[in-house]
Amino acid sequence: MNTINNRFIITGGPGSGKSTLLSQLSDHGYCCFEEISRIVIQEQHQIGGDKVPWRNLPDFAEICFQRMSAQLLECTADKNCFFDRGLPDIIAYLRRRGCDVPKRYFKHSKQYNKTVFLAPPWKEIFINDAERPESFEDSMEISLFLKNTYEELGFRVIELPKSSIKHRVKFINNYLSGANDL
Repeated sequence: MNTINNRFIITGGPGSGKSTLLSQLSDHGYCCFEEISRIVIQEQHQIGGDKVPWRNLPDFAEICFQRMSAQLLECTADKNCFFDRGLPDIIAYLRRRGCDVPKRYFKHSKQYNKTVFLAPPWKEIFINDAERPESFEDSMEISLFLKNTYEELGFRVIELPKSSIKHRVKFINNYLSGANDL
């Protein structure tokens, strides 16, 4: 299973601006994939299911793993792709709750570029909603688990600036154009 160098992850705790950034990257012509966990939570709410992170994290994680693995296959080699969270996020969330992590999650996590962009906790933009019931303090803790997990798995974590979406897009563009190993 080889890393495809054009598969980039944007990660971070809930409410750190990832989805908004992905929307802007899409508007700039990048291939972007939405957050699977948010979709699964919405589906579970609609059917009254319990496969949400705060009720049944292992089953929720498995659904996300299957769908995120399928997303990877949709990324073609002709342009950079950005993912709103990656498979290592599942590992971090499971670890945070003390759950076992299936070995295949680690294996499949190697399919991304080794550079990952982290949207840090940012109180001024943090908002709760039905798919994001965590507090800002939870978001800070999750962000730390994400950063540590990505680094442990050998990723280079690049923290995004706490600035406008326009500036964050420019930051990523500048990084990608100046990076030699992409």
